[in-house]
Amino acid sequence: MTWSGFSADEVAALAQGESFLAAPGERDCPACGRRGVRAYVNAAENARRPTLISYVWCTACRRFVGTRARHPEGLIFSDPLAVLSAAERRELERSLVGFLAHLDGLWESGALPQTFTAG
Repeated sequence: MTWSGFSADEVAALAQGESFLAAPGERDCPACGRRGVRAYVNAAENARRPTLISYVWCTACRRFVGTRARHPEGLIFSDPLAVLSAAERRELERSLVGFLAHLDGLWESGALPQTFTAG
């Protein structure tokens, strides 16, 4: 099964309710209805302004969306990918399919979801 993007209406539905930063666990998918929506965020390297990159995907129906937003001042979060070198990180992110499969593996192993605190 290949990956596809969430529709605009599905993205709007994902944005309803509690933020993934406030409640980082799995959610129900607006596309397939199954509990399989997961999220991962990281700080953008070399951005002009503090920026968060978010990946939100459904492990059940293989839909995803990626976004960029302002990094809220003082937000501190765990990042299981922080142990990777810049080259390893680039290699992992070269393939969206491989990257999301890696993130799913981190969920299955308990390294995700992330924890968030205000610093």
